[in-house]
Amino acid sequence: MLDLNRLKALHAVAVYGSVGAAAEALMVTPSAISQQLAKLERETGAPLLERNGRGVKLTDAAGLLAEHAERILALVETAEADFEAMRGAVVGRLSIGAFPTAARGIMPQALALLKERHPGLHLLMYEREPERQIREVSRGELDLVVVQDWTNQPMSIPDGLSRAPILEDIADVALPASHPLAGRKEVHLNELSDEKWISSAPGQICYDWLVFTLRSAELEPEITCMADEYDTQLALVAAGHGCAIVPRLGRVWVPDNVRMVPILPRPVRRVFALWRADAARRPAIRAAVEAIREAGAPADAAPEDIGSASVTIVADASETNR
Repeated sequence: MLDLNRLKALHAVAVYGSVGAAAEALMVTPSAISQQLAKLERETGAPLLERNGRGVKLTDAAGLLAEHAERILALVETAEADFEAMRGAVVGRLSIGAFPTAARGIMPQALALLKERHPGLHLLMYEREPERQIREVSRGELDLVVVQDWTNQPMSIPDGLSRAPILEDIADVALPASHPLAGRKEVHLNELSDEKWISSAPGQICYDWLVFTLRSAELEPEITCMADEYDTQLALVAAGHGCAIVPRLGRVWVPDNVRMVPILPRPVRRVFALWRADAARRPAIRAAVEAIREAGAPADAAPEDIGSASVTIVADASETNR
């Protein structure tokens, strides 16, 4: 009988293209993957790997077995979801991914709520960038992910994923305390036309959003500093190197000589949870979404209905992008 863990190792190598990448995805060592594949070779009596330059590639037999493994693993997941749904128990293993500010601003409390309410649930949490999370939840490596997009740059959601809104996160402009506009209750973007800007690196969603936002206000941004961490951006603002637009979620540190001022029009990013539609019957998924929504519903960051305990399930991506 074929071992599921060995099939999972083979499937990961097929998906990620190498033993090392498969090991990283499954959070084990490359030698553990190699051992599983060696045992699978003995079980099947067929070679599964062959040399390809400095690396290895799957044989034809391994490719065929990997295709079956994908279907087998999907059936196992469906069976587990159906069994959990029948029992109505929030149990089992649940792996959750979250982008960095959500990992900092939402997940600590959400995990605490889940542990308190459902001690039979085994939780694993990983900090991931949104694009990687979507790949991993689509492939079944993560059960649930917390991702973001900006209202003027919606994220493309693959077919087969369901989603629920978590919150709408407002962003403010960070100005040095000595800035002429630092004492204002709010600032219009047009008043910042001569500013130098601090942003994340090109190609990242936050950079693209900043450029789009400023250009929509007929401003051509002059970006002089690039830093991916918001804490670093705030430190650069404090030192007088420019201003930055920083979301409220996960904002745990603002230097004494930096002022956060609301902007008009108000920049908003949407935070939502994603999971595979065929796992929607799992009580653990629903319990996790409820806990994440509860942890992420501060009054100044969420619309009135976000705090509701109900979970909206959208089964295909064509509905989610309307």
